Amino acid sequence: MKILVTGSTGQLGQELRKIAQEYDYEFVFTNSADLDLRDMPRVSDFIRYEGFDWIINTAAYTAVDKAEEEKDEAFLVNSMAVFNMVQAAEWIGAKFIHISTDYVFDGLKSTPYTEQDDINPLSVYAQSKADGEKYVLKYNFGMVIRSSWLYSEFGHNFVKTMLRLASERDEISVVYDQVGSPTYALDLARMIMRIIDNHRSQQVLFQPGLYHFSNEGVASWYDFAHSIFEYMDKDIFIKPIRTSEFPRPAQRPAYSVLDKSKLKALYNISIPHWRDSLKNALQRIVDSL
Repeated sequence: MKILVTGSTGQLGQELRKIAQEYDYEFVFTNSADLDLRDMPRVSDFIRYEGFDWIINTAAYTAVDKAEEEKDEAFLVNSMAVFNMVQAAEWIGAKFIHISTDYVFDGLKSTPYTEQDDINPLSVYAQSKADGEKYVLKYNFGMVIRSSWLYSEFGHNFVKTMLRLASERDEISVVYDQVGSPTYALDLARMIMRIIDNHRSQQVLFQPGLYHFSNEGVASWYDFAHSIFEYMDKDIFIKPIRTSEFPRPAQRPAYSVLDKSKLKALYNISIPHWRDSLKNALQRIVDSL
């Protein structure tokens, strides 16, 4: 079994790399330095020549605000490169798992978003990710997993930012009117590998389509920050502010909690609550700083 993981220097890619040794598969990890997804002929040739059984695409243009100015770049990586990889995957019959985002929703709901809910992207980044989803979902062996508020010991994320700010100041302002579900990237990585393992053992054969995965529970960014400092026993004053008090180029959904019922039922799993996963992850994150 040969598995390609793109975006291997990102949060999810590095978590997959970390746990790869637990599995008896042949993994090939690539990043933008050794396989630039914008070089579409090279990517297509590489996938076809290597003959992968599975492709896990964790690569993405994720600079949400910068994408408002770099629209072409965002669509090139998040949409056209995905189309190119899907075509190459179809050529060799590889199963394709693609990671997407809660940002494809407009946040106007007040109950968790299901896979059947209509999307309405509010930003260039969100629209580029929505376009990429369409190409994967047209493929007979394509699976899209939307996730949200990813953090880990790797890369840049909210948890690391809060810990850094706490070392520099006594007061931090955090928005309280954006609500979602923080997700530990390691939990998502293990879910992806469960999908592959279950298919190999024929417990649950691969079922293409659209799925949601995040940690359980609901939080605002303010709640998230409060829990970080609570678990770290840091005496930091967190000032709750509205999104309008912290204007940014790209609009975010005010509510983007994901309903995971479909994935939980298919794989008969329970997903950790975000506070439990955060508590387990924090020491690793602190050690990485």
